[in-house]
Amino acid sequence: MAFSLNSYPITYRAKFTDQGWSEEYLEKHHKTITEEAALSEADREALAASRNFYADMPLVNYTTQYGLGCFEGLKALPQKDGGLAIFRPDQNAKRFKRSMEGLLMPGFPEEAFIKAVVEVVRRNALLGFRPYYKAEWEKDSFMTADSVYIRPFTYAEGGIGVAPSKAPWVMVITTPVSAYFSSARSEAVTTDRIRATPRGTGWIKAASNYVISTLAKHEANQAGFMECVFLDAKEGKYLEEGSSCNIFVRLKNGELVTPALGDTILPGITRASVIELARDKGVNVSERKLSIDEVFSEGAECFVTGTAAGVTPIESLTHQGKKVVFNNGKVGDLSAYLRDTLKGIQYGTIPDTKGWMVRVL
Repeated sequence: MAFSLNSYPITYRAKFTDQGWSEEYLEKHHKTITEEAALSEADREALAASRNFYADMPLVNYTTQYGLGCFEGLKALPQKDGGLAIFRPDQNAKRFKRSMEGLLMPGFPEEAFIKAVVEVVRRNALLGFRPYYKAEWEKDSFMTADSVYIRPFTYAEGGIGVAPSKAPWVMVITTPVSAYFSSARSEAVTTDRIRATPRGTGWIKAASNYVISTLAKHEANQAGFMECVFLDAKEGKYLEEGSSCNIFVRLKNGELVTPALGDTILPGITRASVIELARDKGVNVSERKLSIDEVFSEGAECFVTGTAAGVTPIESLTHQGKKVVFNNGKVGDLSAYLRDTLKGIQYGTIPDTKGWMVRVL
């Protein structure tokens, strides 16, 4: 299934005005979850499509014309005890506010963000729109497990001239989601496209950043690779990140390296969580420049991290026709440990001693 546009019926909408933020919960047309499941595929798709239209919002605006908008991605995960919990929404709230302010918009309050994502998930769940825990997911370390994908995003007021958005909407929609990467082989390739440049918006989760990422990932997929890896804009020799995920390489000396944050790299929440889990295990984690040459000569394991990706091992990396294979093409011990620990916390099979999960039900 991966991502699906079959959004759940309850959505959240806030609007910034001179008086501050006004908010509302909207209930789009729906049937019961059982009735919707019984529909023909065509009717189910038509119903889902109808929930994606908002007639009272402008078509021509700074978002649709210039890509001036930002978004977040986070998940609510079914728990082994039957509940539902969201992974680290406070961190998404902080990043969303920073992103909006980085695009010269009024920042959305963090407490309002957390309340909105929890309440949207809760209201939809009470209508039956939610996944339930399946023990079979444990067999593949939850790599094919279901969850609720939560997508908060901005939508600008009407406008045609090049200008910042001063009175945006903030929307929160939810959809079902499963595995992000569908390829049986987890091979990656570097791209000569540039994702972000210094003094740009690479550190912001801006909608416009994903244009280049989409093109590069499609090109990688067409060439038979699961993922693409971007290099730095200045010298073209240092790893930055994947198409929509951060990247880590464990070296032969045991050091785990991920590119240092700056204005060209998105500060991933899964990235920060993995760093913390690795350090808890006693791993030497470095945030620094990592050249493609060092990866080829010293790399022992490689994986990417993100809300959608989780912790996904990379078996090989190809650069300018040359390929390095990590750990003989098998999942490394550290990669497996971090993947399993993170997923265990998220799905409730491992105690959440970090306080990362916010309960919805």
